[in-house]
Amino acid sequence: MTPTAELVQIDLSPRKPARKPEWLKAKAPVGETFHALKKMARELNLHTVCESAQCPNIGECWNQKAATFMMLGNLCTRRCGFCAVPKGKPEPIDFDEPRRVAYAVAQLGLAHAVITSVNRDDDNIGAARAFVKVIEEIRLQAVGCRVEVLTPDFQGVEEALRLVVAARPEILNHNIETVPRLYRVAKSGGRYERSLGFLEKAKAIAAETGETLVTKTGIIVGMGEEMHELLAVFRDLADRKVDILTIGQYLRPSRDHLVMSRYYTPEEFAFLKHEALGMGFRHVESGPLVRSSYHAHEQAQSTGLA
Repeated sequence: MTPTAELVQIDLSPRKPARKPEWLKAKAPVGETFHALKKMARELNLHTVCESAQCPNIGECWNQKAATFMMLGNLCTRRCGFCAVPKGKPEPIDFDEPRRVAYAVAQLGLAHAVITSVNRDDDNIGAARAFVKVIEEIRLQAVGCRVEVLTPDFQGVEEALRLVVAARPEILNHNIETVPRLYRVAKSGGRYERSLGFLEKAKAIAAETGETLVTKTGIIVGMGEEMHELLAVFRDLADRKVDILTIGQYLRPSRDHLVMSRYYTPEEFAFLKHEALGMGFRHVESGPLVRSSYHAHEQAQSTGLA
């Protein structure tokens, strides 16, 4: 039997929502550019993780023509406790979607495109091929644009990872999300060691052909983890030569999601950044409103890609 100390308690009792601190207030999504981007996404039948995951930075990013396109539909095959993306049985993979994503990237004139997807545990190879196609299409339609892909773990299927690495994205991102103790409730279907192995293997595959690959990952805090657990995860990632780390505050999307344990202060985010940089990461983005693709262009600059 699992010791009581290792169990994660989910509080289902009614509670008055905690008031958000001043540092968590983001500007409302308004403006001509915001509405134009939203209209384009609808016309092309595209999804953005900015909307599907209820990102607090959507107004700031979209008004700067920075959006993270989410492929493979809008229904995820996993039920992660922190994530706002809808869950369910997805439609067949639309292999014309990468072309439409690339068209949107070209129309926006992006210098750095971030492409992610829902989990497609029903077809890992198909999901990887969609990532390959979107990289190829962006190179054709938006010449000179850097491509960052934020991929699932493909359930550890190495063939899928090899397909994506062979397409040579400038940055390969896969989010670790949380500490190992919380995977059971926070990252359903995920495995901590599998995600670590994914990031390590990606670099090794690239090195087989003499290439270098910038890897990136992100973690969200405030789900019940302890500071020493976060630092242990940072060390695991640094040991695997991950280049970029993002650290942001968990904000509970609804009452059906994992309860938020607490807000981290700006000082704590500064401390986490300091500790991570000391472990050897090339860039660390740490703050209450930070998400995986927040300031992605600047992150690329810091690693020498831009």
